[in-house]
Amino acid sequence: MALAEVGVSGLIFIRSMLLLVVSLCSVADEKPPSVEWTAPAGGWIYDGLTNNSDQARVAYPVPPIDRGAQSHRIAIEGKLKNLNGVRQPHTLVVNGNPLPLYTDDDGLFVRPYAFGSGSNSVALMSSSGERLQSVQFYDANAEKTPARIRLIMGWDDPQAEVDIHVITPDGQHAFFANPVLSNGGGLDVDGVDGPGPEIFTMAAPVHGTYLVYVNYWGNLTEDGYNFNAQTNRNDMITTQITLVLNENTINEKRENFIVPLRTIGELQLVKTFRY
Repeated sequence: MALAEVGVSGLIFIRSMLLLVVSLCSVADEKPPSVEWTAPAGGWIYDGLTNNSDQARVAYPVPPIDRGAQSHRIAIEGKLKNLNGVRQPHTLVVNGNPLPLYTDDDGLFVRPYAFGSGSNSVALMSSSGERLQSVQFYDANAEKTPARIRLIMGWDDPQAEVDIHVITPDGQHAFFANPVLSNGGGLDVDGVDGPGPEIFTMAAPVHGTYLVYVNYWGNLTEDGYNFNAQTNRNDMITTQITLVLNENTINEKRENFIVPLRTIGELQLVKTFRY
């Protein structure tokens, strides 16, 4: 059949099919996103990061400065591959607790985390909700005291510095300037390079009422920290706080809270609870 006999509609159909074939071939050539774990490794693990804040690791956007005073922290680190322009953030799901994850231009990431003894898991989800990879390990450090109260906070802006504040029933105040309390509570991780996590842990809780606040402290730019709202990466940042009671026991309970923050200096009460 001559090309002239095909007609305009036929030419349009042929052109559409050719474009479809080209598109499918392009998709087939693109590999799906994947993650190459560096740590933690699957299997048995003992110990973790030391208690020295001067032992910085490469991270995004700057080395993590962890002012938490608890020991045995573990680095979650690796590299995302085949991103193909996929938007960030991705999501780390650590023992069921979701945390926003950003990488550098090469896909590298490092996040400190305070794991409990026993079985632990880390999974990585793409920004579209696809489960990329997961790792499970058993922390054999029996010296770790199980957490009866654990608060985990992350946020979706690597430029913002957000702080968690916890008031315990005896009137003590855990925050970045006072990371360790005399009652045994304190910040296991106080990440200051965005987007967290910040983790408060208490192994032998004082009975009574606890207050949990979140504070939008400032922004981090190439010139350092500042308190100029005009440097905001986003008009609004979203923090997610997870409260876990009696972790890794049959009495475990957990709640998730989503808290939007718009203004530097903003302080919000997230949760009041009794233990």
